[in-house]
Amino acid sequence: MAQSAEARRALRFDQAVVFIEDAIQYRSIHHRVDASSLRLYRWYYSDVCQWILSLTIFLILSLAFIETPSSLTSTSDVRYRSAPWDPPCGLTEGVEVLCLLVFVADVTVKSYLVGWAEFWKNLWLLAYLLVLVVSLLDWLVSLSLLCQEPLRIRRLLRPFFLMQNSSMMKKTLKCVRRSLPEMASVLLLLALHLCVFTMFGMLLFTREKDDGQDRERLTYFRNLPQALTSLLVLLTTANNPDVMIPAYSKNRAYAIFFVVFTLIGSLFLMNLLTAIIYNQFRGYLMKSLQTSLLRRRLGTRAAYEVLSSLTAEEEAHPQRVGVKPQDFLQVLQKVQLDSSHKQAIVEEVRSYGDDVLSADEFQKFFHEFDRRVIKEPPPQPEYRSPFLRSAQFFFGHRYFDYLGNLVALGNLVSICVFLVKDADVLPADRDDFVLGILNCVFILYYLLEMLLKVFALGLWGYLFFPSNVFDGLLTVVLLVLEISTLAVYRFPHPGWRPETLGLLSLWDMARLVNMLIVFRFLRVIPSMKLMAVVASTILDLIKNMRAFGGILVVVYYVFAIIGISLFRGVVVAPGNSSLAPANSSAPCGSFEQLEYWANNFDDFAAALITLWNVMVVNNWQVFLDAYRRYAGPWSKVYFVLWWLVSSVIWVSLFLALILENFLHKWDRRSHLQSLAGAPEVPYQMTVELLFRDDLEEPTEEELVEKLRHHPHLRLGR
Repeated sequence: MAQSAEARRALRFDQAVVFIEDAIQYRSIHHRVDASSLRLYRWYYSDVCQWILSLTIFLILSLAFIETPSSLTSTSDVRYRSAPWDPPCGLTEGVEVLCLLVFVADVTVKSYLVGWAEFWKNLWLLAYLLVLVVSLLDWLVSLSLLCQEPLRIRRLLRPFFLMQNSSMMKKTLKCVRRSLPEMASVLLLLALHLCVFTMFGMLLFTREKDDGQDRERLTYFRNLPQALTSLLVLLTTANNPDVMIPAYSKNRAYAIFFVVFTLIGSLFLMNLLTAIIYNQFRGYLMKSLQTSLLRRRLGTRAAYEVLSSLTAEEEAHPQRVGVKPQDFLQVLQKVQLDSSHKQAIVEEVRSYGDDVLSADEFQKFFHEFDRRVIKEPPPQPEYRSPFLRSAQFFFGHRYFDYLGNLVALGNLVSICVFLVKDADVLPADRDDFVLGILNCVFILYYLLEMLLKVFALGLWGYLFFPSNVFDGLLTVVLLVLEISTLAVYRFPHPGWRPETLGLLSLWDMARLVNMLIVFRFLRVIPSMKLMAVVASTILDLIKNMRAFGGILVVVYYVFAIIGISLFRGVVVAPGNSSLAPANSSAPCGSFEQLEYWANNFDDFAAALITLWNVMVVNNWQVFLDAYRRYAGPWSKVYFVLWWLVSSVIWVSLFLALILENFLHKWDRRSHLQSLAGAPEVPYQMTVELLFRDDLEEPTEEELVEKLRHHPHLRLGR
């Protein structure tokens, strides 16, 4: 009986540990909670297993660069590209099947942990299983045809493995899907705008007699598809003012047509579409984050319930329902949690003494997760000498940083002066004596500055600040380069132009040093308040770009595979096909005249760069025209869809995230310490924290009701 009670106590502790870890990671608690399942659950979400799963996803996505058509050539230009290496049949397929087997194990473990009843309700798990079945069948077809099949369906399905492994990507995708009806209304209005002005243009630039407008008609309004394409490109301003010039050169009144079209389309409708996407996305994202908050509160409440039930079992007549602090502390020791958060919670729990913790008190401990982590710098070293204390105060003051910024600016100006002075002088004829001396002096100052800061702040205090780490690392690299230069080419002197003695010439060494000095000048960013806010916003975006960057990877991957299937080999170098005229005879501004031969879909890497160039929309009309001629007019549908998905929808979502992050940073309460003179004190910012103040706390009744419907947890209360 004692052993059974001990086992029950250990099980309750393990359940509480897992529920708290679920709350930390915003995971659902609707999974099996018996002892063996909990061990499997913690093993599955361990760093090793998740790292293996992430590596497997990376490997299966990377296969597109190696398998036929291989991207392993030095250039993608069809005029100079050598024959790519094609892997033998079974090589990439062997790696692929290993990845698929890992995914089979993944979906099997997930399905078991949630239970088969929940499995059939989970659309993502059902889709996961379906994708794996189709991929394995397609893999068998490939082997049976000796890797000569015309189409590999499983290539298009690979990005699914990336999406299903990220809850934030699922939320983002769900938000995009729910925002589509609102986007469609504006896109329909945009299409109507294009059609109306296309009709106006066709009527306006068509005359019975040639009155000087024939070049406008023949170039941009020859027929309805060409006129529609011209105005669609003008909507992105990529061919402005080219499309207007022929008519405007004959009569300035024709400018009214193009100005009105651009005002309505580019300035009003496109920005309206961005605003709608931003508004709808923010609303749906907040709903998804509200669900994440509910998961966090539900996880902590479930931990409270299992621990309080343990208290009730151990005491025959409990005076108060709750959790013993010692039980809670014992659970916290097993939880995988950030040390700063864990320490803060432990200190708060110990302040309660031996009183049992109520549900509200227990929940308040975990509000620590919703706070940004402000890291305190290590204490400065203490010196007894008054002189050393004065020196410590001076070299640790922010004005010493300003002096360093001023010196770095002087170094940058000196480099600029010599770049302007020697712009027309060949590297072999330059006299680098003065610049070499200046570089030595500045690098010695940087070394002295680093040592003095270490003296004032201590080693760990110096390394605490990111800008100091940035400075110190570059200073060490500059010092090594400068010592290497002096060791090889001796000390600078007038007429200092020695022959190349090592891997790099003197000029190459000087260029490398100067580039690092220019890069080091970025240290001024934390010293400027507005620039610091912008820079910290960018850093937060980079840290939280897994979901948004993942969506972009998915659409790039899918469109690249489709592009390879549709357009592989259609662009042929001049001399091999009559469709490709020589550069001398090609029209000005055409694909051939601009020598865009490297932009093709002959392999995966080339397809990605081509899609990037179209996404930027500068000169994207060149791609539309070229692939219309090489592949057919239907190719425009592919490029227009890519423009809508990448340049319109995804860029608008990215803009929404930038706006929210920047506005949050700009709020005085959010960057109070930055305004107080400590601009680089690091703190954690996540997407969940970004919207935290706008979310509503779930009610007690809602949490209790959710726990009652847990499929695997049975509580006596």
